[in-house]
Amino acid sequence: MKSINILRNGLTGAFAIFLMASCSDDFLEPKPLSFYEPTVTFSTESGLQAALSGADRHLRMNYIWDNRLGEGSPLGTDYIFSDLMVHGKTDAGGDYSDNLQRMLTPESDQTLGSFCHSAFFTESYRHVKYANGVISNIPRVEGLSEETKNSYLGRAYFHRAFGYYTLVFCYGNVPMVSKVLEVPKQNYRSTAKEAIIKMMIEDLEFAVRWVPRQSELPYYGTVNQESCKLLLIKFYLADGRFADAEAMATDLIDNHGLKLMDHEFGTDTTKDQGEPATLAITRNVIWDLHRPENMMGSFNTEYILGIANVAEESFVPNLTMRMYVPEYYGNTARTPDGLPAFDQQPRSSRYYNQSADWMRAIGVGIGCYRPTWFTQHGVWCVNGVEDTKDLRHNHETGNWVRMEDLTYNNRRSRYKGKHLQLTKDGAVPNPDGTYARKDLLYPDTIRGWYDFPNYKLYNYDVEAEKIKSSTQFQGATIGGNGNRYVYRLAEVYLLRAEARLYQKNAGGAADDLNVLRRRAKCSEYYTGDVNIGDIMNERTRELLYEEFRHPELVRVSMILANNGIPDEWGNVYDPQTWDKQQGTDRNGGSYWYQRIMHYNYYNRGYAISTGGISTEYVIGKENLYYPVPRSHMDANKNGRLWQNFGYTGYDPSIPVWTDWHDAVADEDRTE
Repeated sequence: MKSINILRNGLTGAFAIFLMASCSDDFLEPKPLSFYEPTVTFSTESGLQAALSGADRHLRMNYIWDNRLGEGSPLGTDYIFSDLMVHGKTDAGGDYSDNLQRMLTPESDQTLGSFCHSAFFTESYRHVKYANGVISNIPRVEGLSEETKNSYLGRAYFHRAFGYYTLVFCYGNVPMVSKVLEVPKQNYRSTAKEAIIKMMIEDLEFAVRWVPRQSELPYYGTVNQESCKLLLIKFYLADGRFADAEAMATDLIDNHGLKLMDHEFGTDTTKDQGEPATLAITRNVIWDLHRPENMMGSFNTEYILGIANVAEESFVPNLTMRMYVPEYYGNTARTPDGLPAFDQQPRSSRYYNQSADWMRAIGVGIGCYRPTWFTQHGVWCVNGVEDTKDLRHNHETGNWVRMEDLTYNNRRSRYKGKHLQLTKDGAVPNPDGTYARKDLLYPDTIRGWYDFPNYKLYNYDVEAEKIKSSTQFQGATIGGNGNRYVYRLAEVYLLRAEARLYQKNAGGAADDLNVLRRRAKCSEYYTGDVNIGDIMNERTRELLYEEFRHPELVRVSMILANNGIPDEWGNVYDPQTWDKQQGTDRNGGSYWYQRIMHYNYYNRGYAISTGGISTEYVIGKENLYYPVPRSHMDANKNGRLWQNFGYTGYDPSIPVWTDWHDAVADEDRTE
């Protein structure tokens, strides 16, 4: 792991150098709306290195907000706008608890607290600003070879493209900011998403030529050629360049020394860190692949790009076991004989029983984000069979946790040591399969009863382990390891499957999906042609709790509409209207909306809790894109930014740049 330490120390030192060189922290801590304002300049290579280190570090903000309460997650916020999850905190009131169609407005960025959709806008532009600091200042740095200069430039282009990937597929038409401004600009015009995509392709093609391969870099955790190629594949697909996308994916798979991990490797954290025997982990490649300690290093041939989150001075807690694990120990949960389902017995208690210590084995969750039935069961069906042998969905290994796998640990109950039950003994379901509230042992089934992938959520909690009286095991805490993937080789196979499908090679797409399924030791495989639904389902199986789902669904929605490609239900979308429809009926909309209607709980007209808790989950076709935050639109007081269809401020007559060259040329115009 020495290579990671090199990057960590480099980050810290580089920031110190940058602060001294710039004489200002404005670049590192932008003021609100500061992408409209001028920023600092520098003229040394150390300044370039510091700015790129800042951009590398800022990748983390896309995945982990610095929120020690562990109740707000960028990934979780993203997932409730997809087919995979809904907001689970039934006691949270206005925080995205139910009706997204009503609550999602340009003004809501100031009212929705830690579940703030506008953070994607702000943080993406902050990321763009880091990149532009390098791009604008490279001409001022003397003494660099052309190769070195272009390498720095290519890395900066990657970071800018990464930021714009989120912006384009979460917000659509947005302002193009390509440089550090020398005077304030408050008359931006938005640029069409199609034009931004073309600009990012040009930038990334440059990056691919100049950024070194990972094998040529001295450490892990920074941009390499492989990550530039993967992001370029996504933009190629969005632009309809399917053959180019397939060729680049094949190059990544065949010519970069990359290989899917297919055997156990690295650190066995369950043994080395003394985990309790409550949940026995049968060590396997999927478990090892997702241990933070195993993600970054030459021993992991699947790694493409990751986030190093191990340094105490810059560590951000990643409390996955608090945010995503169900509130299984909640006060309302009961044993069949009417007692609390669990005792929170710390190791300091004389009643402590290591074999019943679920707190340390899976964490103490509060169920912030509730996976759908589809996420828990439906997506794992192939050939009509729910594949429980798939290591990514296998409870026998300990990778996947079902609620009935847990056992009661209340020492006063005669059910102690027996497996959890959802209902009382002898309860009879209603005709629709639900149960009367009086028969439920977990009355809040939204928050307290669902399955989850332990191999993705488990992190060794260093802080809680130090304190024997602790009952709060939450995830990666200070002093621990919170590394995570940005990209790995498995996604390249998924992207190549897409490219092949779009070129009418559905058999080739099936081959790519089966590569991943063989690694996961599945019992079911694709035996014929596949459709886009099969590919998006396999993305879920492989990248659940790892990738952002909403922008991927929007990207695919755009591709299907622009190219007349049918979805798995035979729907063909109009390129002129796929992103300009509203309402909550099941017909029409985009592919994003159809996935939600088929697989999520939105717009069903009933509470998903079998206990009858009122949760009116509603989402509209117009919520395909987030609204551009009102605060940013108001700051652009001498111009009008594009607002998305369905939100206050939408006006189809507002002009947008349709050629990115025009947008860039306009950046120096301040009046």
